[in-house]
Amino acid sequence: MVLYLISEVGSFDLVIDEIPDEVENLIDVEIDGFPPVSKTRNGRYQRSTSDWGYVEDLVEDDDKIGLYSYKVQSTITSRLANTMIQAKMVNNAKRSQHIVFDVQVPKGAFIDNFTMDVNGITFTSSIREKSEARRMYSQAKAKGKAAGIVRSNALDMENFKTEVNVPPGTRIQFELHYQEMIRRKLSSYEHVISMRPGRLAKHMEVDVRIIEPQGLRYVHVPNSLGDHFDGITTISKGEKKAHVSFKPTMAQQRKCPTCSSTAVDGNFVVQYDVNREKTGGELEIFNGYFIHFFAPENLDPLPKNILFVIDVSGSMWGLKMKQTIEAMKAILSELRAADQFSLIDFNHNVRCWRDNLVSATPAQVEDAKKYIQTIHPNGGTNINEALLRATFILNEAQNLGMLDPNSVSMIVLVSDGDPTVGELKLTTIQKNVKQSIKDEFSLFCLGIGFDVDYDFLQRIATDNRGMAQRIFGNQETSAQMKKFYNQVSTPLLKKIQFNYPQESVSDVTQSSFHNYFGGSEIVVAGKVDTENLQHLESIVTATAANAELVMETLRDVEELDGFMKKDKYADPEFTKKLWAYLTVNQMLAERNTAPTAALKRNITKSILQMSLDHHIVTPFTAMLIENSEKDEIMLADQPKDPRRGCCSVDNDPHFIIYLPKSQRNICFNINSEPGDILNLVSDPGTGVVVNGQLIGAKKAENKKLNTYFGKIGFYFKTKGLKVEINTETITLKDGSYSIALTWSDTGHIIRKQLLISVKKESNVTITVGEEMSFMVLLHRVWKNHPVNVDFLGIYIPPENQLSPEAHGLIGQFASEPEVYIHHQRPGQIPEKPQATMEVKGNKLTVTRGLQKDYRTDRVFGTNVQCWFVHNSGKGFIDGHYKDYLVPHLYSFLKKP
Repeated sequence: MVLYLISEVGSFDLVIDEIPDEVENLIDVEIDGFPPVSKTRNGRYQRSTSDWGYVEDLVEDDDKIGLYSYKVQSTITSRLANTMIQAKMVNNAKRSQHIVFDVQVPKGAFIDNFTMDVNGITFTSSIREKSEARRMYSQAKAKGKAAGIVRSNALDMENFKTEVNVPPGTRIQFELHYQEMIRRKLSSYEHVISMRPGRLAKHMEVDVRIIEPQGLRYVHVPNSLGDHFDGITTISKGEKKAHVSFKPTMAQQRKCPTCSSTAVDGNFVVQYDVNREKTGGELEIFNGYFIHFFAPENLDPLPKNILFVIDVSGSMWGLKMKQTIEAMKAILSELRAADQFSLIDFNHNVRCWRDNLVSATPAQVEDAKKYIQTIHPNGGTNINEALLRATFILNEAQNLGMLDPNSVSMIVLVSDGDPTVGELKLTTIQKNVKQSIKDEFSLFCLGIGFDVDYDFLQRIATDNRGMAQRIFGNQETSAQMKKFYNQVSTPLLKKIQFNYPQESVSDVTQSSFHNYFGGSEIVVAGKVDTENLQHLESIVTATAANAELVMETLRDVEELDGFMKKDKYADPEFTKKLWAYLTVNQMLAERNTAPTAALKRNITKSILQMSLDHHIVTPFTAMLIENSEKDEIMLADQPKDPRRGCCSVDNDPHFIIYLPKSQRNICFNINSEPGDILNLVSDPGTGVVVNGQLIGAKKAENKKLNTYFGKIGFYFKTKGLKVEINTETITLKDGSYSIALTWSDTGHIIRKQLLISVKKESNVTITVGEEMSFMVLLHRVWKNHPVNVDFLGIYIPPENQLSPEAHGLIGQFASEPEVYIHHQRPGQIPEKPQATMEVKGNKLTVTRGLQKDYRTDRVFGTNVQCWFVHNSGKGFIDGHYKDYLVPHLYSFLKKP
């Protein structure tokens, strides 16, 4: 088995190029839920359809892949959700092709199991310490037994994508398990299940069971998948249990009565809440662990002191700014008379609507709305200065005694980009803000857009008793901003302390909290000695609006045993899993703020041990996926940040060179002539060549004719293979043999362990074993456009294993040069500062700016911060750009 890595933002990507011999030789194997398959004399698989009617009943796309069933089962036991997603698929084509299992997992969930069954050969998973897993994988690879690498990345919803190349007739079952704690927001628990099967399923089912010992107030399933599915969901609710079922028939799944495409494309959402009778919260004790759910109601809100810090740099122009202004006007209207507030807007400069906090009187609120309405985005992004100004205002107000002792102070940052002006180093900004806030108030961050550094916003918010949320800059921006604000705008308690009997309780996740907001919930967990304890008592102290509160709760240790053991759907380890979930998340947060390297190492060891003990994937573990004989191994591992992990050439043509060691992007343009062929990679050591031929626009603009890549050639000398990609076709050549696909196809070409994957009218990925991958993007323009033409862009991951001999406009940076950037100063345009860059013995003046990465958005692209080198990269690239001109599409670059 050979597994190829395809780099894709935010995903586990698993591509199997060949099925093992054991599977090829199977005869009359039957998988549960699939008809038997037998192999004919000519080596093709023959399907038995007498029982299941595959050919007659399955609806297939042009690729002849049938989705037999798509099943989601989720059981929620006291807020702990265990979810299983299963897909059964079959290749009904007469040729080998790729079958894809692509699901989204909620951010914050822990994946704990994955299995794959290919015609009866089962692959199962285990969790290992990361370095051990990599060592085992490397050993298997050396013996030719390694199947490949799975990569993941944390976004709001993580993709788990497995792509397997299988012969005709192959049946395959994928099954993924993950667990998460359902958080309470806006007085409701919300369980979100991604439903994006990509095609019609003969059998489709979502089955959600809820078991809540506190009792259920209500269960609601909003119509999140659209009006198309009105009336299909059924809800059965009892006092403490509920069952939600969604089983659309194949006819109901269709977008239209004659459509072969599915309308199931979105999130299936279940909302509910529990009964609350005790102010001190609910204690649940089971199997040696306790969980304390704390969500008091009917309390007067505390007054708040809030500073809104709004990014008004040039990248916020358009819909983002319009939606932000709309949301801010609505948010300001919700301020209470006891609140104090102010506004800061920033680009390369920082402006204050008021230099200090003012009371939220109707007149002040109206004046603030008028101020926001006058904002016009332009310039750079000085996040550091803006946040320090906000903390100064709050600290000064507190030092002058202007704040109510019972009030809660907070900053809400709204931004869509990385810093481009002032302090640029994210760790320094994080440190500066932490030192300025001094744990006195909270920082909440709203990151707008796909290209925002969300991980940074999460770190800086978590550091300062807050949280972050990503908002995608579209028509829903305003609603998403208001929803986020509502979660944090009603502080009810502060300085909360949980106390339990020390002689009976140990390993408590967290005993103190800064604030409690209305509609949310605080959850504490720990171990409890149930053998010598009949009752567990908790005492919670906190500051409320008008008094210090003391809340007590007493719970009988045996109270839950009978109820939980009688329910066959309840998770008997829910308390243990919730404790582990909370503990690991708490330790990850503590590790981010650890003041010393020694403490960070100790916390890391603890997280690792918890991960192994409880079989969950964390940043310090990896998932090994093996067959029963343990002679085929796959590895699930963490990638680098995909926003910065690619060297690319796109547009007319812009080069982006990512330097992993210094974590910088350096950009330059090449201004050459139509017909010229530029060498991008020339590597005699691996025998790989990548060249691009330029085409011109239909006519010049402003006395300049723009050029683009219209043709890209790949030559793999050791395999004797050539690949030519232009704006019409993708062609593989092997001597006199030739095969081609057009951009109107979705398909794959496999030759000598080289895989070409074509995604219709979108991109081509070329994967060479496990050593290299390349992605070519297609840019289509309106055929009758008076100037523009169709063109190509190419993206090359830095993980590609080029040799030290590699050269070319991109290849030379496989050996990263030392780059030193200093003396930053204002540029002619405020949002584009200048600096001095020292590289390869040269001193260059470079400009900070933005280039576009089109991998995730081929229309508008996502912004990439980079230092721009002028004069066609002179001083940064070796020699002159004309030194990289080659005579033919498959020519190696001649050394000077």
